[in-house]
Amino acid sequence: MRISVIGGGTITDEQRERADAVGRELGARGHTVVCGGRGGTMEAVCRGAKAAGGTTIGILPAADPEAANDYVDIPIATGLGHARNALVPLNGDAVIALAGGVGTLTEIGFAGIYDRPVVSLESHDLSTLEANIDLETVETPTEAVDAIEAALEQ
Repeated sequence: MRISVIGGGTITDEQRERADAVGRELGARGHTVVCGGRGGTMEAVCRGAKAAGGTTIGILPAADPEAANDYVDIPIATGLGHARNALVPLNGDAVIALAGGVGTLTEIGFAGIYDRPVVSLESHDLSTLEANIDLETVETPTEAVDAIEAALEQ
């Protein structure tokens, strides 16, 4: 499956380790990682996926495919800036949301629009939002991938 992983471009060491672990788990299970292709969460998840033999796709805000991080196998240059946030969840079968800011929040919103299941691992709390977003909250990278696989089997 293609799993979109979203999160912040500027992250802490702990968040970097978590994103790397999510990438490793996805790669080890044979899933393709789709992300924004730049730094922070995106680079860490790609690095983890590559370390586990996985494939990575980076949907870039810039028009230059060379802007991708070193762990992106397939860079997709869009030239769309933040508007590319709509394309990241669209190109995954499901979404794992990690800690991030408003860009991550917009991608969660687009996941809801595209009816993609979303698993949150220390991302935004949307429990008070009256929206039709299938969002499950988990505690670990392994639980995140387990939840995504279970959601897609339904």
